[in-house]
Amino acid sequence: MKYVYKTKRVCSRSIEIETDDNHIIKSVKFNGGCSGNTQGIAALVKGMKAEDVIEKCRGIDCNGRGTSCPDQLALALTQMISS
Repeated sequence: MKYVYKTKRVCSRSIEIETDDNHIIKSVKFNGGCSGNTQGIAALVKGMKAEDVIEKCRGIDCNGRGTSCPDQLALALTQMISS
């Protein structure tokens, strides 16, 4: 399954996610944002269950924004799973 999520209140503009039918993450690509950090997040979550990524990344804050790129990834995965 492929899913594109438009991010809010972070430097990245969107997140492209691909999972298999069991919600195992095949790839993540952040468009914009801090390149090294977003590439690192994408590499770390590859092969993980979406539910585990949601649990680990939900609520992470970046500079008092109330969200972050990892938090936005958790929100995107939550929406993807529920759709």
